Amino acid sequence: MKLPRRKFLHLAAGAAALPSLARIARAENYPSRTVRLIVGFAPGGATDIMGRLMGQWLSERLGRTFIVENRAGAGSNVGTEVVVNAAPDGYTLLVATVVNAINATLYDKLNFNFVRDIAPVGGIHREPFVVVVNQSVPATTVPEFIAYATANRGKINMASGGVGSGNHLSGELFKMMTGVDLVHVPYRGAGPALIDLLGGQMQVLFATMSSSIGYIRDSRLRALAVTIATRSPVLPDIPTVAEFVPGYEASFWSGIGAPKNTPADIVDKLNREINAGLADPKMKARFADLGSTGLPGSPADFGKLIAEETEKMGKVVKFCGAKVD
Repeated sequence: MKLPRRKFLHLAAGAAALPSLARIARAENYPSRTVRLIVGFAPGGATDIMGRLMGQWLSERLGRTFIVENRAGAGSNVGTEVVVNAAPDGYTLLVATVVNAINATLYDKLNFNFVRDIAPVGGIHREPFVVVVNQSVPATTVPEFIAYATANRGKINMASGGVGSGNHLSGELFKMMTGVDLVHVPYRGAGPALIDLLGGQMQVLFATMSSSIGYIRDSRLRALAVTIATRSPVLPDIPTVAEFVPGYEASFWSGIGAPKNTPADIVDKLNREINAGLADPKMKARFADLGSTGLPGSPADFGKLIAEETEKMGKVVKFCGAKVD
């Protein structure tokens, strides 16, 4: 039977619209059950805190529970692999961080490629590191510290939360761009490193803002600079490293990722809700209390950050020769 041309075109148009209607329906129905937010670190750290803040927001906005599941191990690689191997349906998400970008080069043998296997959904926060020194160090500015370290080559201990940690690589970037010789002393976590800095066993630490702000305000540690490109509103009188070392920039950041091939409509829906959270005044105030700022933008924006940071931190890892089996 030969259909009239007008009816044929009408049926063809309807058939072409079906995939679009299916995508709309899928996005409207998502989520229909609990969503897991995988954090690759133990509870209580910056990644865990940010994951829980965003999880609570998404739960309230989307009417389903977004539960944080801590899967610590291998510098967050254990948790990342859980998400890489999960079904690409939006129900298993990763709280990704700068550590994922570092690990791409730090580890020779990974069962995944972070840039290829995780689809960017949206950024959550960016937090500066603060160059803090023990009060016994006779330097109050970055130039004075560089001069002091140059005069005491190989004698200044730089603590970190472990090989390949964000504060380790921030310090190594500083070494790479200034030529100073600081002795890296890795700890099992930033907490013990901070304790020994306070005790005088260590001289300098590139500490996260949230972990060090109280000690800075109490004058137990001296802040020389923040590592982001512009001054922090939390410590507006503290200069940036870049004011003395042009081009220097490092930060701890987090965001949400999903398994590759997660439907774009689900990614877009999550991205809209994440950005709505970052624009919320109460969320902004909470971030400010923690010394951080929101990291809004599109999935493509977050993907660009991941790619740029992976390349940048890869160069730093190669410079310092850090490796983890």
